[in-house]
Amino acid sequence: MKDTRKGIISWALYDWGNSAFATTVMAGFFPIFFSAYWSGGADSVTTTFYLGLANSIASLVIALLAPVLGAIADHGSYRKRLLVFFAFLGAVMTAGLWFVRSGQWVLAICFYIAATIGFSGGNTFYDSLLPSVASEKKIDYVSGLGYSLGYIGGGLLFLLNVLMYLMPETFGLPGDDGGATAIRVSFFMVAIWWAVFTIPLMLFVKEPERKEGGLGMGESIRTGLKELAVTFREIKTLKTVGIFLLAYWCYIDGVDTIIRMAVDYGTALGFPASSLIVALLITQFVAFPAALAYSWFGKLIGIRRALLVAIGAYGVISVMGFFMMKEIHFYILACLIGLFQGGIQALSRSYYTRLIPSSRSAQFFGFFNMLGKFAAIVGPLLMSLTTVITGDNRYGILSLVILFVIGGVMLTKVDEEEGRKSVAIFESRHERHMKGEK
Repeated sequence: MKDTRKGIISWALYDWGNSAFATTVMAGFFPIFFSAYWSGGADSVTTTFYLGLANSIASLVIALLAPVLGAIADHGSYRKRLLVFFAFLGAVMTAGLWFVRSGQWVLAICFYIAATIGFSGGNTFYDSLLPSVASEKKIDYVSGLGYSLGYIGGGLLFLLNVLMYLMPETFGLPGDDGGATAIRVSFFMVAIWWAVFTIPLMLFVKEPERKEGGLGMGESIRTGLKELAVTFREIKTLKTVGIFLLAYWCYIDGVDTIIRMAVDYGTALGFPASSLIVALLITQFVAFPAALAYSWFGKLIGIRRALLVAIGAYGVISVMGFFMMKEIHFYILACLIGLFQGGIQALSRSYYTRLIPSSRSAQFFGFFNMLGKFAAIVGPLLMSLTTVITGDNRYGILSLVILFVIGGVMLTKVDEEEGRKSVAIFESRHERHMKGEK
């Protein structure tokens, strides 16, 4: 049953749990710790390159897996089970960072890549459960609620981890190691937090049932791969979906790259770790109300227009990042990112549900996440290579502007009404195919 309070809250609490990885690990402590502890004193250009490479490898793996896993989940009713598998993979690998010692940057990257695969893989199935939790009337609100709880949940744990880092003795941790023990303990706490807040979804969110019943795993794989090939061919009839995915591919690339590389960029500019951490906290707590408010803003001016506003804002943020000189500038950009980050992510997800066949949401969210992750391959590499070629991190952040420009232009070509008509034709054709009709 859709729109139940228990189902919505249980679904959204997964975002509360796994966002700790995005904040404490991905955006916060891993870039700082990688540069100061694991990389063995390498220069900022080198650490930026290796960090970007790690993010790109993780994104490539999940990009290749996402559409196949989505197809399997649609046919075998394995969405929840696969979500739990990837969630606990991510949690275990995050906990493994506790064991990585100074100078072991290769091992740190391996654990990080595996944890990021768990994080991204879990999100594929988390997103695909959204249409079964919320009706179209409430889907924008519920999508925004997930991101909002993610920001506040991840932000609260990150705040605690920051206090541990800044005042380790208060928490019974050694204070003479530069905060290394506090950060390693924080990684372990993220793993526990992520695992615990996966439990409500496991218990109270129902697996969507397929009309023809669930298939076995082997049959699901064979059928899913066949349908994946069919979808690649028939997506030509879903022109609106294709245009949106290309737009999303570009603009979310820039968004994800800024999320993952902002702290490394601030470090390269010489800002102290404490200032970078404060900026991340600002982003989290601004993003909490902003994600909910942006769903209202989308209803006020239209979802597509609201997305275009956010894309334009990110383009401005990239340009401002190029000219950033002082710590106060970093705080201002943190506020701006917080205002638009949750909105662009939540509305992209809910807008996509309006354009795809609901009967195969996991498979189409596989495409959605695949393109998002392929984009996340290009973004960090674009920023990293631009930095290496120019020898200046500022040109790396500036290079992201082109992605927002292309994404915005493509999004203006998306026609939602035409998309609904294409979906109706697609589903009718798919139903005849399943019945063996021509």
